[in-house]
Amino acid sequence: QVQLVESGGGSVQAGGSLRLSCAVSGGEGYYFIGKLRGWFRQAPGNEREAVAAITPGGGRTYYTASVKGRFTIAQDNANGTVYLQMNNLTPEDTAMYYCASSPVFPPTYDDIWSSPRVYDSWGPGTQVAVSS
Repeated sequence: QVQLVESGGGSVQAGGSLRLSCAVSGGEGYYFIGKLRGWFRQAPGNEREAVAAITPGGGRTYYTASVKGRFTIAQDNANGTVYLQMNNLTPEDTAMYYCASSPVFPPTYDDIWSSPRVYDSWGPGTQVAVSS
């Protein structure tokens, strides 16, 4: 069974950096290369929120306002791994981080990239904890 698996989470102090990876397990990475890929996060008691997304082939990226300029999403088109480079982390970034894949191919992803409902494959998550 083809699955997404996150790694790279951990505990850092404010101002530090982490690089999350979302690898394809149990199959070929090309299965996910042609799909919208996203990173979401969920803190205890909060709704799952979109952090960043990258369109098929990496042509366009999206970021939620609170991470713009600090986080960078990228995809390795050779193996389907998606990365989230997180710099200048703050305690507000503390959450479980999930990667996801969406099967939809709309005319534009502008209005839907941040909705968890359009994603049908999810990894189990990796924890990020940022201390002040």
